Amino acid sequence: MASQETGSDLQLDNQLCFTLYTTSLLMTKFYKPLLKGLGLTYPQYLVLLTLWQEDGQSAGAISRRLMTDTGSLTPVFKRLEADGLLKRVRSRRDERVVELFLTERGRAMQSQAEEIPDCVVMASGQSPDELVELKARLEMLRDRLEEAMP
Repeated sequence: MASQETGSDLQLDNQLCFTLYTTSLLMTKFYKPLLKGLGLTYPQYLVLLTLWQEDGQSAGAISRRLMTDTGSLTPVFKRLEADGLLKRVRSRRDERVVELFLTERGRAMQSQAEEIPDCVVMASGQSPDELVELKARLEMLRDRLEEAMP
């Protein structure tokens, strides 16, 4: 980052956070037409990704994995259930816990979504290796910021 003497540390275009924010916005916008064909929003897609990886997770586990609170994901879960993609079931061990299970339709959607990551790679203009390296660096930044949280 720029030096304090020039005063450029507070210029918007010099902010890492702004670059990450705008990149995130554009990534979400890029996904929108790709997911529209599946009838999904980006948050719904993220929930399905977690369940395709491991079905039968609790709402709390998915919220932690997506680094958000359960309250903001509850409407997403309800919509996915209304669309017939998942079932919400109270845990037999602890009725306070809601577990989420893919339906047949939800599992089938995985094969329909398989082309999406390739679309992102193509649009990025970067090689898969470059994107793997970028992802690793961003994960390291995310992890360090999480560790630095009070």
